[in-house]
Amino acid sequence: MDIKRLVFLGLICICSIWTSSGKLNMKTVQPLLVGSGAETGKAKPLSVLQQEFLDLRFGMFIHFNIPTYGGDDWPDPQLSPDVFNPQKLDCNQWADAAISAGMTYGCLTTKHHSGFCIWPTKTTPYNVMNSPFKRDVVKEYVEAFRKKGLKVFLYYSILDTHHNIRPGWIKKENTQFIKDQLIELFTNYGEITCLVIDGWDAGWSRISYEDVSFEEIYKHIKSLQPNCLISEHNAGKYPADELFYTDVKHYEQNAGQKISKETNNLPAQAGIPININWFWKETSPAETVKKAKYIVEENLIPLNNAHCNFILNVAPNRDGLIDDNALTELKEVGKLWKNQGQAAKLPYYKQPVIASNLAKKQKMNSSWSSDMDISDFANDDNFNTKWSSSGTVKNPYLEVLFDKETTFNAIGIVELAKGRNSPGDGKTRIESYNLQYWDGKTWKNIEISTSNDLIRIHRFNPIRSTKVRLQVNSCKPGLAIAELMVYNETL
Repeated sequence: MDIKRLVFLGLICICSIWTSSGKLNMKTVQPLLVGSGAETGKAKPLSVLQQEFLDLRFGMFIHFNIPTYGGDDWPDPQLSPDVFNPQKLDCNQWADAAISAGMTYGCLTTKHHSGFCIWPTKTTPYNVMNSPFKRDVVKEYVEAFRKKGLKVFLYYSILDTHHNIRPGWIKKENTQFIKDQLIELFTNYGEITCLVIDGWDAGWSRISYEDVSFEEIYKHIKSLQPNCLISEHNAGKYPADELFYTDVKHYEQNAGQKISKETNNLPAQAGIPININWFWKETSPAETVKKAKYIVEENLIPLNNAHCNFILNVAPNRDGLIDDNALTELKEVGKLWKNQGQAAKLPYYKQPVIASNLAKKQKMNSSWSSDMDISDFANDDNFNTKWSSSGTVKNPYLEVLFDKETTFNAIGIVELAKGRNSPGDGKTRIESYNLQYWDGKTWKNIEISTSNDLIRIHRFNPIRSTKVRLQVNSCKPGLAIAELMVYNETL
């Protein structure tokens, strides 16, 4: 790494550990002295990283943390560290099991929703060093997998019920707490290929990308390791045709998040557990695990053919070992499936949206709406509701009104082609349109290249205004806009 880049990354890290009071947060200084994971080579284009990700094809999700000992995937958030004691822990066994199935990477739950850290973090006493085990599980995992030639992913939950990073409790300092933990994970364990994030902007976690800034965390990760991909668990909310708040779409299949094997053209990852549950349960050793034929023929092969990696969860037991029933079936997977090498090329590159939606919950205005589908349904942060234009309006419009002059350089439009009073055929209703801003006296057109996609993200030079408008010049009957979004992107 050249000296200019090293100095630049060092300054970013220092800025990220400076508290709002103007004092260095000493809890985060020590990890930076251990050895920086940022020194992983020159930053690659995101499109190259996404293609390399798809080339990996098949990996092992490893749900292993304090829930392993709590009986529930979401155990008591005050569960004592005393219960965590995997006396036979052998991460080499995990790696060998992954290789037996033909996997190329692993992904370990460094911190799940209950907040317990299985590395020696300086940010909280709720960690493995205050358990009877007193060993760095993350370190043993990354060393074992790298030794076997496997890539290393990490999983990290934003939702943290032990430390009250949850609805109604979130404070500004929570973001710094998260950033401090990520500094440790990205500076002490070498190159991390992908960070799988969970417990953020979902209906069940209810932590918005404004409560904990996605843009701030995303840039923080990229400053530490620019070649690390972000795979955020948000496919249950955001439409499948754009990369909203992620580098790679993540589908939790047994939560009902189904990727389209016919139409997906974005880099993706989809997963299921080989057992019934994500974390080990006392019933796990005697369970009938998912069979190799089902894993390969109904998941791995068709997902790979749809620009999607398959990540199969295998949960170690309370001794820290994978049970025999899972080990046996993983070997059968390896007999049935052979890695075909490089994956099919993605047809095009889409830049991820990472900035906050400035239009969210702002005042809205529109031409006459259809029945109850009034304008404020188009900025309610819900892609299943909509503003519908009255069929009597020839040239419908939809506006966002800001309380003060606002800078923006991107606008997103999501048409809803399903649901009540919507056509349901998956086709756009807009035929011709302009994006406009109010200059104080009149509406001015924004210079864009229009498209006919259901989801459109338009980027342009920065504009300052108090109002933004989607002006539809012509459309087919049934126009319905799920969300009109406004961004000020800084990447």
